[in-house]
Amino acid sequence: MLTSTRTIEEPNVPVFPPVPLTEWADTKETVHRFLQVVGKLRLANAPRRNHWWHVPFHLTGRGLTTRPMGFDPVFAVDLDLVDHRLEVSVADGRRASFPLPGLSVAGFYRQLQATLTGLGLPAHIDRPVPFDLPDRTPFAEDEHHAAYDPAHVTRYWVVLGQVAQVLEEFAGRSYAKTSPVHHFWHTFDVAVTRFSDRRVEQPDAVDPVTREAYSHEVISAGFWFGDDQVPEPAFYCYTAPEPAGLTEEPLRPAAARWVPSRGAHLALLTYEDVRTAADPRAAVLDFLESAHAAGARRAGWDVGALRCPSAPEPR
Repeated sequence: MLTSTRTIEEPNVPVFPPVPLTEWADTKETVHRFLQVVGKLRLANAPRRNHWWHVPFHLTGRGLTTRPMGFDPVFAVDLDLVDHRLEVSVADGRRASFPLPGLSVAGFYRQLQATLTGLGLPAHIDRPVPFDLPDRTPFAEDEHHAAYDPAHVTRYWVVLGQVAQVLEEFAGRSYAKTSPVHHFWHTFDVAVTRFSDRRVEQPDAVDPVTREAYSHEVISAGFWFGDDQVPEPAFYCYTAPEPAGLTEEPLRPAAARWVPSRGAHLALLTYEDVRTAADPRAAVLDFLESAHAAGARRAGWDVGALRCPSAPEPR
């Protein structure tokens, strides 16, 4: 007999449900640090891939996964964002889990360390402090970040899943070398990146992470949940290196715009403008196509040669 359980509050989850940053900012800060702890564990135990593709999370049907890592034994860490548990699975069949609500970052860090150690798995991570966040309190000492609203966390996962499916559709329209659709734990965004075959010469002072991530020309698109710079959820796209005249290119739909970002520019379309559109999915795809076309034209990519036959003609 088949049985099912449902813990999401909405009986029918809408397409792109509202997820205003102000309503879950405290929970987001806690979850972001949870992901950084697990992400750094992944970084320490996963085989290296080009462009750091081994580091981000991938989505599951219930949340996020590190994917298998290690070797003897192979193991994975999953975050179930419906039942709100972290589960460690070992290839020999052993499993252990613990609930997420009620934990501070320090409590989460200690619990994960104890769980891994109890299974005989590597628990060490280098630099156990937040990466690129204003508050760099070490994980083991952070009792301040402890907010965890299960309903908001599940909503975050629902939005992630819906956005990822649209990014997958966009990614499938090109023959260009393309990254997976993946969720970055350092910036808390979900993204997909297309590469040209042209190498980028970078100054000696460029850090190794940037040097590897941007070894070739890229056009990257994604979605984030808001931060201090853009205090609302939004879809984005950028070309790196940024070609001359990029911001003179038109964007669609009409609500999309170019915004300054760290000495360059982003194409930006707010989540609210998308979710209130007559056809939200179509609005996102139109935005991504227009922003990609803008960067590709200005950078001199052969868009026609890279477009899959089933992809819509560029406008």
